[in-house]
Amino acid sequence: MIDCSHTGGNMTHTGHQSMRRVLRREIAGTIGLLADEHDFTAMRRYRTFTFDDHATYLRQVEALLRTLAAQGNHTTVALFDPEEYAEFCADAGLEPDAPSSRTRFTGELATTGPSIPYDGQPLSELVTDLIDEAVRQATWEYATNLLSRIGDCASCGHDIGRSAFAHASELLTRILDTASPGRRHLVCSVSSSPQPLMSALHVDEDVDGSTHLDEAEALEFVTVLAVGIATRSPGGLVMRTSASDATDRVYGWRLRGEGLEPLTAGEVFDAYCTDVESGDLVSPESGVDYCAPPDLGEGGTAPGGHTH
Repeated sequence: MIDCSHTGGNMTHTGHQSMRRVLRREIAGTIGLLADEHDFTAMRRYRTFTFDDHATYLRQVEALLRTLAAQGNHTTVALFDPEEYAEFCADAGLEPDAPSSRTRFTGELATTGPSIPYDGQPLSELVTDLIDEAVRQATWEYATNLLSRIGDCASCGHDIGRSAFAHASELLTRILDTASPGRRHLVCSVSSSPQPLMSALHVDEDVDGSTHLDEAEALEFVTVLAVGIATRSPGGLVMRTSASDATDRVYGWRLRGEGLEPLTAGEVFDAYCTDVESGDLVSPESGVDYCAPPDLGEGGTAPGGHTH
């Protein structure tokens, strides 16, 4: 489906066409994208949805994106979920089999759903990034709701989820402060019930030592780590550091109690060189050192006790 939601005024004088073209370039638009064939098929039940083939639909979307970019327009792409659309129409009293309803829903996606700006990248790359963003947002929302429902500690009365989040933030700060200089890629996984959680964080470092990270990515990472701490679920954290003048280094910790327990170099090697699904060994990368993590200092690890 190609639904493009724009916000802007209309000029009524035909002599102002050139001014309208200038204004059009300053209007931000959102396209609701049916990324997979299942969602595309679900929309075909609507008479006003005129596409018959998903591949053709995707080519038309990409052509539209290129045209809008060539005209100087800024466009973002959001995932269009047919089930959410049907619920939206039912709640708003809208006719779902109407282009205007789809446009209105797309406008809502611009502010509430995951979206990716179009910068000329291939549509296949954009779809992958968009799905990753949707998974990341869903993970954060689920983890946040889980933390908020845990409640207060019976012994001290403190909010367990909030205390775990504060402790997870402290742990991340300690890890980054003690890490080797360079780029860092961290992955946190928690075997929570009813579904496992995983989050990744990318951190860059300037020559002056200042770090740069995506705040939303960091928020999700800390939230997932906090779920593991608050629920005392099995899990782990792996960090890979990269620098131009040194070999890559990989460190690891396991979640233990309400803290992180460092893995030995051998345990890091085993964890990093084992296929998660099959359990088979994977050949280690050349130029990579598997190391025991640096000391996080007092409070950095906690085999037991309470953070709340």
